[in-house]
Amino acid sequence: MRGKTITEVWERSVVKTWEEGIEIKTEYDKPGDPLSKDSTTVMIVEEPLAEPRIHLSLTGSFLDLGKYREEVISGYLDHLVEEGKLPYTYHERLFSYGEVEDNINQIKYIIEKLSKIPHSRRAQAITWNPRSDPARDSPPCLQRMWSRCLRDEEGKLYLNINLHWRSRDAYKAAFMNMFTVTELQKLIAEEISAKRGEEVLVGQYIDISDSYHIYGRDFEDFETRLLKSMKKRVFYDKDNRLNSRTIRSDDSLIVSAFEQAKKMVRPNLS
Repeated sequence: MRGKTITEVWERSVVKTWEEGIEIKTEYDKPGDPLSKDSTTVMIVEEPLAEPRIHLSLTGSFLDLGKYREEVISGYLDHLVEEGKLPYTYHERLFSYGEVEDNINQIKYIIEKLSKIPHSRRAQAITWNPRSDPARDSPPCLQRMWSRCLRDEEGKLYLNINLHWRSRDAYKAAFMNMFTVTELQKLIAEEISAKRGEEVLVGQYIDISDSYHIYGRDFEDFETRLLKSMKKRVFYDKDNRLNSRTIRSDDSLIVSAFEQAKKMVRPNLS
């Protein structure tokens, strides 16, 4: 699945899974739930920061998206891991991996490695902990993040990233994941740029899911929220938000929600 924006690629991928995915049980099914739709999916986003960046069929609110962004990038829920109230967060695994002292900041490593050797094949971060995760009820879905910088024909340097997921809720989680990961990609590119003293642009984003699924319990909502909107609205209408399936990330509604999210999580970052 290839496209220009995260909104376009996500929409096409989840519809493709709905139409062509296999039917299979999951470990989270309740009695009477329909079989899930499931596929192994590779998504290629050519311009991750291109607008419109937000799909209006995301199942949470704009505030929820802003809080999830802060959870992954700023780590405002990491204290719950330390207190034993959460098994992990992606920020904790990426920025402070380990169960002993001297935890590893893998994002810092990626930045430092690619600042020195942009073409390195070693700039990666992992999340899986083989000692504890196999026994968890909800182990990490994201497994690995791999990064490399490449130059285009004009000599401009781009940061490309690949993410590998063992399991993914295509309808309720994947879009929020994709938006937030590309926000992280932007921040990493900015840090590498500052260290190298040259502009590093956000490049291609490849997303690989071993199990990309729509749960049977969500079929009705999926049909009502996404499929119906695809029949009634155009992909993007810059003049009429009510006629659009997507929205720009710099729209005042989004900016306001994200600012509110930052204010809400700030006490946990002090």
